[in-house]
Parts: sequence; structure tokens; C-alpha cells
Amino acid sequence: MSHGSRLSEPLIVVSVVSHRQGELVHALLDDIDRHCTENIQVVLTLNLPESLPFEPGSFKYPVRVIRNERPKGFGANHNFAFRQIGSDYFCVANPDIRLDECPFRKLRDCFSHTDAALAGPLVLSPQGNIEDNARRFPTPLRIAGKIIARARSLDYPVGDQPIRPDWLAGMFLLFRSGVFEEVNGFDERYFLYYEDVDICARVRLAGREIALCPHARVVHHARRESHRNWRYLLWHVTSMLRFFCSGVFWRLAAAGLLGGRRPILKAP
Repeated sequence: MSHGSRLSEPLIVVSVVSHRQGELVHALLDDIDRHCTENIQVVLTLNLPESLPFEPGSFKYPVRVIRNERPKGFGANHNFAFRQIGSDYFCVANPDIRLDECPFRKLRDCFSHTDAALAGPLVLSPQGNIEDNARRFPTPLRIAGKIIARARSLDYPVGDQPIRPDWLAGMFLLFRSGVFEEVNGFDERYFLYYEDVDICARVRLAGREIALCPHARVVHHARRESHRNWRYLLWHVTSMLRFFCSGVFWRLAAAGLLGGRRPILKAP
């Protein structure tokens, strides 16, 4: 079902998936409406039945609403959204993201000044703390070390310059659409968790770079369900084991990409 019309292909398609999170989605769409002037179209997927607390046609940009007959995984929903509308850039955004400013222009500037094919903003907590969305690839040893240390330190120090992490967490990602298509999108075998690790790994194995752009910023009102709900924790552990047993993980090891890399991005 489509709401609104467009005269040209949008520059950016933003894909948002709601699990009865209509109020959060409303706040995010209001932020986009308030702060962003780029040619944007939003694809909103309702993964569970819900009534929206807003009219999709009430924003300055078009909003296409997809209602699933049955729930799909994170990757399957965003892959389907990607196939609906062509664009230069494809953004994956969680409903619990808020914008104090529009991040897209700064992210596109980051693309133009680096050799990155996938970029993400600096993610802040509501209290203004830097979240660890830029990370080194997980290994069993690193996971064990974090569990033992019980620490949530940043894998990469953040300064003024873009850095190139191993991977970026999936709460807010901006892809060049051609690259998203080139790597065949998300691996839909990951229902929830680690699909962001996997796609970043495949981007890196394709010889492309990933950038964290610290001048672009978003706020993340994190729910962290896997820390409180055994069902989400089981999904998390299952996805982690799937990744460690995957050919992608072993290709990373063979390519020497599990040891971390220089953090500062170079100009092309």
C-alpha cells in the first residue's frame, strides 16, 4: 500500500520495521520531516498487526506501508523494502532512533571524501554517551573476554576524522544501493542479530570499506531485549554460533581480517 506520490526516484530510501512500535516510528518520522530536506522516501514495514498513531500521508515525503501477513526476520524485511523502490542510497534505521539534526548530508559527504561503500553515524545514548556501534569482528576469544571483563568499552577511539571499523551495528546504516545489491543484501538465514556483522563482513570481503562518520549523529533509545528476555537471548546466541560456523567467518580468517585494522580512513 502506497501513500503519497513522487515525481522522481528518491535519493535515499529509509527502511524502518515496526514490531508494534508505532509511537517510536511516529517520533522518528517526525524527526525526518523536521530536519531533513533531501529527496527521501520511507518504507515502513509492520511486522506485526498494529494500528498506526499517524497518517502516512501527513509527512513532506512519501511513506509506503507494508503489512506482513506473518512476521519476518530483520534481514528479510529490509531486503524486501530495498526491492520496492530504486534509489542512490538505502538506509536501514531502527524505530528507536531519534534525530536532533539530519545525518544524511554529512554521511554523503563522508562517502565523497573516503573510499567507503557503507557508512554510519556516531550513535549517542539519550544521555549523550557514545555507543559502541563501531566494532571489531567478533571471535569466540573476544566474546569470552568481554563476558569475563563485563566491560562495554569502545573498540575504536572516536575523534574528528572518519574511522574504518570492522563492522557497524545495524541500528542505523547507510548503504550505497549498488553495493547493497552487489552483496545480495542481508543473509535472511539470520532471523535476528548478527545479520549486520555478516553483511559488513561480506562488504569487506568484496574489497569495500566501511566508515564511521563522527560528524553525523543520531540518538539511540536502546531496548536491549536480549539482556532481559530469554527468547531474544536464544536468538542472539543462535545467530552468533551461525556466524562462527559460516563460510563468511572462515573467509575473514583466511583473509587476515579478524585482527583489526588501521582506524583512520584515507581519501580515495
